[in-house]
Amino acid sequence: MKLKLLLLLCMLSLSAASYAEGGCPPGMIPEGGQGVMSCRPIPGYDQGQGQSRPQAPPMRWASKWGAIATDTPTGTLGISTDASSQDEAEQKALEDCQAKSGSKCKLQLSYANGCGVMVLGNKGFNTQTASTLEGAKKSGMDMCNAESDGCHVYYSGCSLPQRIQ
Repeated sequence: MKLKLLLLLCMLSLSAASYAEGGCPPGMIPEGGQGVMSCRPIPGYDQGQGQSRPQAPPMRWASKWGAIATDTPTGTLGISTDASSQDEAEQKALEDCQAKSGSKCKLQLSYANGCGVMVLGNKGFNTQTASTLEGAKKSGMDMCNAESDGCHVYYSGCSLPQRIQ
């Protein structure tokens, strides 16, 4: 007899708990009046209880640099791409120019997280940079065509940022 009474009490407590829940999913509580019932979030339910979704870590990017150097009298071009700093990119471009027999190499352009071009025309050259290769080429060609004939892109290169996280 005692066992039946204990079993009956357990069943009543379980049904009362499910009734109090009101059929709402975890993290929600019943709300409403006569004949109207809805669920609303429990304030602060997912704060510090491990119930919230883990957030992805923020993306991190490493800047990359490029540079162009020339020895104009000899027509020597030195370049660098994907360097970790502006100083490194400029130094590598000057070294590349000198390694190609340039004796009076001069830095023309350095750029970060984008593209650089050298455009030649009948009356000289120009260097331009932009966030895209198309933008740098257009800028260089527009400048050259305004001052010269026979313009063409002689060199183009990009140093785009690299995702590190």
